[in-house]
Parts: sequence; structure tokens; C-alpha cells
Amino acid sequence: PVAMLRALRRRWAAYKYRFVPWLALNLRRKRRTLRYVPESSQDKIISDEDVFETLLKIFKALFINDLSRQAHILALLPEIKCKYLELLTVEQKRSKGNSCNHQNRHVFSPEEVLFNTLGFSITRDRSSLVSAGTGVFVTKGFVPKGMVVSMYPGTVYRKHEPIFFQSLGNPFIFRCIDGVLIDGNDKGLSRSVYRSCCRRDQLGPFQMSDESWLTAALQNPLAMGQYVNNCSHEKAANVCYQEFDVPGYFPVELKQYLPNIVYSHDIESHPRCVVLVTLRDIKQGEELFSNYY
Repeated sequence: PVAMLRALRRRWAAYKYRFVPWLALNLRRKRRTLRYVPESSQDKIISDEDVFETLLKIFKALFINDLSRQAHILALLPEIKCKYLELLTVEQKRSKGNSCNHQNRHVFSPEEVLFNTLGFSITRDRSSLVSAGTGVFVTKGFVPKGMVVSMYPGTVYRKHEPIFFQSLGNPFIFRCIDGVLIDGNDKGLSRSVYRSCCRRDQLGPFQMSDESWLTAALQNPLAMGQYVNNCSHEKAANVCYQEFDVPGYFPVELKQYLPNIVYSHDIESHPRCVVLVTLRDIKQGEELFSNYY
């Protein structure tokens, strides 16, 4: 009975913030937890341009690292192929002196690409918080304040779109300021919906999103933000969530690394992403903690 009561308390602690009667009764009591933002720009720790440039930097590095797998895309975009071959040559000259052998070069893991590009790597492991399950840690390097350190993957649902069955027993649903919901669950119905939307939106060799976050082998090493645990009295928040709408001019060849996809195919607005931005410098070995509000 005691163990069952503890389990129920843990489930309630994780779910109560999405329980409308609980929110209504606690609006006045816990005003400091309310996320009121009069203008969306005031909710940003760093600019959209900084987020865009960071994602572009790491996605380009991932693309160049795995250039041989991109043959179908490069064949359709010869001007893009020349650009990336030039970038690859510059990169190899910087790292190896005069090596330009594209065929026999070493291919790094996505985690190594992340470290070589942004100076850190992250991974999922057992959280340092008791009964918190999986957490996200900086395993190598150093993350300065104001840096994109992770992304929140999942299917993006606009207001009034059906998400009831996916939400049952699902602790991975993130609510944006404007009511947009992101389902970051990598199991069950949520997993099936995301994969179905990925296949629906694929244009020949061009993938409009990344589904590797549903597996253990991540193609985008940042796509594990759904496992970042909420802060506690002992563990203060060191990252925060920031919403980012992917612009229309985002390179089509790099969309294969975006870990988000819209549920409705006829939506013309830009895809929504949520990134996690550091609130302070974070050293190797530290776990990431956020305030859900």
C-alpha cells in the first residue's frame, strides 16, 4: 500500500500541471509559476537569428560528415553539391593540412560532430534526481551561457487538432505560449503518428523531418530535450525552453535533421521547434534541468 501511494504521488506530481481544476485552484497561490508573456519576443533568451545560425551550423556539419549518404539529394541540386564540397575541402584543410580525399575520409559519429562543432556533447542517462527516470547530461566539453544545448522533438499540434488519445498517460507533451502542443513521446500511438507524418511529407529523397530520435541511434544529437527533467529545490534550472518557428528559407537539404513535424499537412505556417537554451555556463558531467514554466 505504501509503495502504491508513493507511485500515485509521483504520477500526480508529473501530471497535475495539465489538470485544469488543479490549475484553477492554484492560480493565485502560485503566481510566480505562471508563464505570462505579453509579447512573444520577450520570452526569448537569445534571438531567433542566433537559434537559426546555431542549427544551421550543426546541421551543415552533420550533412558534410555524412556526405556519401546524401548522393540522391546532391544529384538533384548540383549547385548545393559544389557548395558542400567546398566546405568539406576547407574543413579538411583546417584539420588535416592538405587532405582532400573525400572518398576515404573518416566519418564521425553525430555526438563527435556535435562536440567538434559546438564544443560539447550530451547524452541520456539515469537522472541524479530520485525517481525521475531518464535525464540529459553534458558528457563532454563545456556549454556557455546563451547556447542552444538541445531540441524538443515531436509532432506539432495546432489548436483544436486531435491529441486526446495520444495524451493519455503521456508526460512528454509540451505546451507553447500560443497553445501549440508538441508530443515528444517516442513510444506507442505518438510514435506511430510521427512516423506516418514523416512518410506523408517526404518529397522523393528530401526528408522534411528527422525520425531517428524515435530510436537509440540519433541522427541529430540535440534531439533529446523531452528527457530534460524539471528543476527542484535541490537542483536549480540551468536551461529554459524557447520557441522557434523555422523560416521558409531554411535549406531544404537540412530539414532531414529537424526533429519536429506538423500533424496537419495543409497547414501553411512555418514548422514550430522548441530549443533549450542555457541560463548559465554548464560544465562536463552536469545534468540539464529546466523549469516547465
